[in-house]
Amino acid sequence: MTKVLLSLHVLAAIVAIGVLWFGVYNVALNEAERHIDAGTAAMLVNVGPILIALLAGVLLHEGFPRSLLTGSAIAFAGAIVIGLATSDGGLAAGGGAALCFVAALSYAGGVVSQKPVLARVSALQVTFLACAIGAVACLPFAPTLVDELGSASGSAIRWTVYLGLVPTALAFTTWAYALSHTTAGRMGATTYLVPPLAILMAWLILDETPPALAIAGGALCLIGVVLARR
Repeated sequence: MTKVLLSLHVLAAIVAIGVLWFGVYNVALNEAERHIDAGTAAMLVNVGPILIALLAGVLLHEGFPRSLLTGSAIAFAGAIVIGLATSDGGLAAGGGAALCFVAALSYAGGVVSQKPVLARVSALQVTFLACAIGAVACLPFAPTLVDELGSASGSAIRWTVYLGLVPTALAFTTWAYALSHTTAGRMGATTYLVPPLAILMAWLILDETPPALAIAGGALCLIGVVLARR
C-alpha cells in the first residue's frame, strides 16, 4: 500500500510539472509576447527564480540562505536593467504583464514540484512524461495548429521543430539532471544567466549591438548568480 501511495504521489507531481511548466508556462509566456515586447516579458518573468527560492524554502525546507537571497536579488536587479534597456516602451500594463506573472508562478510551481520527484525518477523519465502531459494539456489548441500549419513557412516549421528538440527536450533534460544534484533555490538562480547569454548570442550571431545598459545588467546577473551559488 505504501508503494502504491508513493507512486500515486509521484505521478500527481509529474502531472503538476507537465501542466504547469510545459503547459501553462509556455502558453502564457508566448501569448504575453504577442502583446508586449520581449525585453519587458523577460524582465517580468524573471521574478520566477525569486518565487522558487521562497516556495522551496517553505515547502521543501531548503531554508533561506543569506547568500541565495542576496544573490537572487542582485541578479533580479540585473534582469530588470536588461529588460528596461531592451524593451520598447518600459513596463507594460494590462493582459500581457499579467500573463507574464502567470508564467512566472507556473514556472516556480513546476520546479518546486519537480525537485522531490527527481529523488525517485530519473531526469530523462521526468522530462519525457512531463512533456507528454504538457502536450495533452495543449490539445485544445490542436485545431488551430492544423489550420495554421498549412500556411506556415518552411522556416517557421523548422524553427518550431528546433524549439521542441533543443530548448525543450535537451535543455529540460539537462536541467532536471542538474536539479537532482542541487537545491531548487540555487538552481532557479542560475536561470539569471539566460538574459546575458541571450545578449551575447544575439551580438555574435545576429549582429545585434547591445545597449550599454544591457551589458551592465548582464554583469549584475553574473555577480548575483555567483553569489547565489556559494
